[in-house]
Formats: sequence, structure tokens, C-alpha cells
Amino acid sequence: MSKLIITKMQIHSQERTVTALVEEGKVLELRLSSLEQEALLGSIYIGKVKNVSPNLDAAFVELSPGVTGYLPLSKELPYFTNPKKDNIVKAGDEVLVQVNREPLKSKAYNLTSNLSFTGKYLVLTSQRCQLSLSSKLNGEDRERLRKWLVPCMETEFGLIVRTNSKEAEKQEILAELEYLKKRWRRVIDICKGRTCYSLLEKASPFYIQAVRDVYGGTLEEIVTDIPCIFTELREYLAEYQKEDTEKLRLYEDRLLSLHKLYSLERALDHAAKEKVWLPSGGFLMIQQTEAFVAVDVNTGKYTGKKKQQETYRKINLEAAREIAAQLRLRNLSGIILIDFINLERKEHQEELLNVFKKYLRRDPVHTVLVDMTKLNIVEVTRKKVRKSLAEEIGGK
Repeated sequence: MSKLIITKMQIHSQERTVTALVEEGKVLELRLSSLEQEALLGSIYIGKVKNVSPNLDAAFVELSPGVTGYLPLSKELPYFTNPKKDNIVKAGDEVLVQVNREPLKSKAYNLTSNLSFTGKYLVLTSQRCQLSLSSKLNGEDRERLRKWLVPCMETEFGLIVRTNSKEAEKQEILAELEYLKKRWRRVIDICKGRTCYSLLEKASPFYIQAVRDVYGGTLEEIVTDIPCIFTELREYLAEYQKEDTEKLRLYEDRLLSLHKLYSLERALDHAAKEKVWLPSGGFLMIQQTEAFVAVDVNTGKYTGKKKQQETYRKINLEAAREIAAQLRLRNLSGIILIDFINLERKEHQEELLNVFKKYLRRDPVHTVLVDMTKLNIVEVTRKKVRKSLAEEIGGK
């Protein structure tokens, strides 16, 4: 069972709000923010096309003066707020866009015309008009949910069925669908009368997103020591997640701070280090570069008396589990290259890849094990959504 912890900490002389997902005493996820920081991820705007790049097949769209996002044009047709005789995107056009990725390092916000409205059980999409179900749902659950939702599908929207839907009753899912449809139709209706740069739907605060996104079947408790967040979460749960209202608790012990109770300072410190020790005495070296993330697996202090290949097999299997955990904890994304210790036997290589895939499947962010190259480098991709924890700690 897991706990969601929301508290404040001093990081680099700045007070930050920390959201941590803790399971069996181990911190699985960490996210930093500040209550004053305006989160754009998920917000919907009327933007103005600043210029179009034919070579990139993309447009650069201003969300507000001085704030620009990158809108790919190859997959989606923008929704123009003013009628056009053609569908060609030109400078000066006003389009409906949603921020779907934070600016990573030197890059701009990533935008999409496929608006998504996220609930606990479903995501409604405005352009990809199909029914998709989480790959983490088993066959029986998928069939049951498909029967409930297929009759509700319309040609104007698509649905993504989230893993959380496994625990929900039919009436809960259908009620959420109606709520998401109202949000979508409201945005379409009001955009026709709003001016350029208007914010049509503001993203939920990061702590509400965290409560909504955590898998409800394993959530035991939501704990915060921030009264204003406690009040906001209580109101949110009462309206949208009634089944979780009893899990919310305001922590009021003044003798032991909440972040010390759950060792969040220690977790942040460890997540900032390149070296990660394994139980056997081996270790990982994790380095985040501009182009990709590199992970090197080393034997370190391991002094096993078994044969060399069996030693390598043991360390690699330990490393697979820890790497999957570190990718999630540090929110590392994009291209990830892992140099495991070379395994000569084909069955050991296949075992390693299968075990690694199993651990990666636990990650709520879409993560794919691509392949093992001829040089025994394992390639992984992880969807980019937010900044890495290192960037958040550095305030970049």
C-alpha cells in the first residue's frame, strides 16, 4: 500500500512544496514545486501562430506575449478559432492549443491540438476519436470496460481508459465521462467569444494531479501538513473522488516534521547523486546529458564466490530493478542507454530483458524497452512530460 505525502521543505535556501509517493517506507516518486509557481502543463489557451517552419512541419505559437510553444503539424489539424477557407496554418492564425509538456532544458513548451481532459478513470481526447485501454488492464477487465463504454462513444471525441478504472463501478465511470464531456464542450463553446491569449482551462494544481493520478487500488493515505492544501484537497475529493475522502489527513505534530518522518531530505539527496549502490555491493552510475541518459552497471564491491557469469547475472538482475526505480524517482525521460555487465549466455540475456520489462511496467509514465544492441547496450525510451528531478531541484 502507498501513501501520498505533501509537505514543504527548504531546498537551496528556497521553500518548495514536495509531493512524494511512498510505498513500504521507500520513496517511489518525488515532485517539487512552489505554491506561487504557475503550472502551465495541461492548460488550454487560444494561441497566436508566430511563425511556421515547413522544414520541421511545425508552428511556433505564442500563449502570451513572450511565452512560446512548439506545435507539431504532421499528426493533428489545429482548431482555428476564426473560420478559414482552407486548413493551412499561417502566421497570425489563432488556434486552440494545450500544453502537454513542460519546457525541457533549452526547449520551448510542447503544444498539442488534440485537447485532453483527464479524470481519475478516463481521459477524453478531442481529435483521436477511438477507444484505447491501458495495457496494464487484464483481458477480463478490458472486455468489461469496453462493453460499458463502446455504446457511449461519439464521433467527436476519443477515450483512453486508465488503470484506475479497474476498481470503479459502471456508474462512476459513466458519471466521470459526462463530466469530461461537459469540460470539453465548455472549452469549445467559450473559445468562440474569447480573445487571443485567453486561458480557457487552467491546469489543476500539481498536488491535485498527484492525488488523481495515483493508482487508487494501492492508495492507503494522503497526508499533508499544509492547511490550505488540506482544505483544497478535501473539497476536491468530496466532489470528484468521494471514495478517497477518508484517506486524507492533516499532519499536526510539531515535534517531528512530516518531511523528516518520511526521510524526504535523504531521498532527495540520494536522487541527486550519480552513484547508486546495489545490495550486493555493485553500483550504478547515472548521468543525464543533453541528448540522453546513460546508466553504467558495475560490479563494485561484490565478492561472490560463484562463477563469473553467475556473478554478473545476479548484479544485472539487481540493477534492472534499481534502474526502473531510479528512472521513476528522478523522472528521467527520453532516450536511456544502459550498459549492463556483459552476459555470454543467451538465456541469461533473455532473462534480464524479461525481468527488466516487468519492473518498467510498474512505471505510470509510458516506458518502453526497445532492444539490446550488439554491444549489449539496452535501449529504453520514457515519455517526456515534466522536467527531471535534477532540473526541478536546480530550479532550471
